Amino acid sequence: MKFNPLSRFAAPLLLALAFSANAVETAPDQLLHQTIDDIMVTIKADKDLQAGDRAKSYALVESKIVPHFDFQRMTRLALGKNWNKATPEQQGQVVDAFRNLLVRTYSGALTRFRDLVITYKPWNGTPADASTTVQSTVTDQGRTVPIDYQLAHVEGTWKVFDIKVDGISLVTNYRSDFNDRVAAGGIDGLIKDLQDKAKAAESKGGEPKSARKG
Repeated sequence: MKFNPLSRFAAPLLLALAFSANAVETAPDQLLHQTIDDIMVTIKADKDLQAGDRAKSYALVESKIVPHFDFQRMTRLALGKNWNKATPEQQGQVVDAFRNLLVRTYSGALTRFRDLVITYKPWNGTPADASTTVQSTVTDQGRTVPIDYQLAHVEGTWKVFDIKVDGISLVTNYRSDFNDRVAAGGIDGLIKDLQDKAKAAESKGGEPKSARKG
């Protein structure tokens, strides 16, 4: 895959994945804030997480993040017109492979949560909205960037389906890579590529080579 410019902000991206919704009536920016605070407390209390323990990082992501992210919608948007070219079985495999890649790629950034300074902008939506955007700014290593989280109501809860980092959409960024892979090897080629990238990220204990600059 091509270099992913969003990889420089792996920790901020996890903020979107960390979104949790227990009640639709609660403003999504407040829920986002509460969930991230919970994760920060967990990290600060666990020396293994602070040391970069991959197994514990994966477990934290799986328990506090994955259930509150709409991976199917995100994958469908990233595939674009190619989504309808895939069989239902292939669609499920792409969703699983993409989810696994994101978890393996960005779990290593959990330890950087302690260094982030997050400012949330007032939410201007309503509980009746079908979708909404939560805006914030994140300061990481001296650089401040805007982070926008796009969310939708899914079975009575808010779930994240896209993130924009400094105006760059995660979904749009991956769409170009997905289209290239499908054109070269079909849906099955894309599935294999995602699976290979996830294995590479796990074996190297960090982001896959294709997600790094240079």
